[in-house]
Amino acid sequence: MKALNAEEAAPPRQSPLLPIFLIVMVDVLGLTIILPLLPFYAERLGASPTLVGLLVSTYAACQLIAGPVLGQISDRMGRRPLLLVSQMGTFIGFLILAWAGTLWVVFLSRVIDGLTAGNLSLAQAYISDVTKPEDRAKAFGVIGVAFGIGFLIGPAISGFLSTYSYQYPIFAAAALSLTSILSTYFLLPGAPVIAEAEKRDGPPLPAGRRLRVLDWGNYATYFKRPALAQLLWEFFAFAFSFAIFMSGFALFAERRFTWNGHPFGVKEVGYIFAYVGFLGIILQGGLIGRLVKRFGETKLVSAGFISATVGFALIGFMYHLPGLLVASTLASFGTGVLRPALTSLITQHAGREEQGIVLGLTQSLMSIAQIIAPVIGGYMIDRELLTTWAITGAAISFVGVAIGRVKLAGAR
Repeated sequence: MKALNAEEAAPPRQSPLLPIFLIVMVDVLGLTIILPLLPFYAERLGASPTLVGLLVSTYAACQLIAGPVLGQISDRMGRRPLLLVSQMGTFIGFLILAWAGTLWVVFLSRVIDGLTAGNLSLAQAYISDVTKPEDRAKAFGVIGVAFGIGFLIGPAISGFLSTYSYQYPIFAAAALSLTSILSTYFLLPGAPVIAEAEKRDGPPLPAGRRLRVLDWGNYATYFKRPALAQLLWEFFAFAFSFAIFMSGFALFAERRFTWNGHPFGVKEVGYIFAYVGFLGIILQGGLIGRLVKRFGETKLVSAGFISATVGFALIGFMYHLPGLLVASTLASFGTGVLRPALTSLITQHAGREEQGIVLGLTQSLMSIAQIIAPVIGGYMIDRELLTTWAITGAAISFVGVAIGRVKLAGAR
């Protein structure tokens, strides 16, 4: 039997969740610094809300094309090398964004970042490689905690630094991206490599083999399995409503809310996102594991959709900060439980050799949602349909509730 090299050796004795947590957290910090800033940055260069939505969609479209390719290559070369490639693309994209003097350069920076984007998908595949099915909801919660910390600190940094210059938050994001590259290189052990494992006599490894880019015919076969298809449609409903909220909230808040006599800007939006991140830390920092043990993923998904639906709808009717915080709390709880619970259920309904395929499929569904939803949201905000924007997000989330009810009725 051919010996594997150090990079492609068997999973390490010590849990790799700590280094993957640190890497994802630093990476998310960089992304969340940009999150509240980008709409205002693009607006300053002449972009309308519709163009801001298109900017988000461009990134997602590039990610949709490149994501499966990165995943397939990672099956053969290992997760770690492709994580490094993805992180370097993000770093270069941030540097270009910082020096953008025109709108087309902003689009160029997002295209470069999007074509190399795959950090979250590769991290999920890495976790799936090295964890048992019954431990995955808790393990995927590690990414949730990283997102929570990133959303707590990153937008607050952006809000603070933006008061001096819009470039400063971008340089901070680039520095964090470089830190993430170094962390991956020095801290992350290599996960098993699919191609090498298949040369051996053992069964396929958990992450499985990904489909080729845009191989929709094969992807469609997973929608022909009733239980798995319902979960995938639920995931798409979550992704769509979340994408509408995240891509449009900054410009919605700018037009709806004021603070100390001026419209919401990067600072105020950043602090709202920081509050949502704080709630995410509470939820993902151990609470999600207890909730799964007590109620199970299926009930959590139902509760998550209901909470998100109510929260999104309430946002559309709020005109003052206290009401916005209450509505954001409900929406945050809903989306916070949906991502890890749905991801866990989807991987449990797929075969051992299909884990990488279904994880790649969920990332593709997320990308499709992020292509369509921002443009729709931006168009509505462009025409001052602010309440309609929020109700649209709530309606899509309610579709997830309806799918869950159909699933429960079928189980009976």
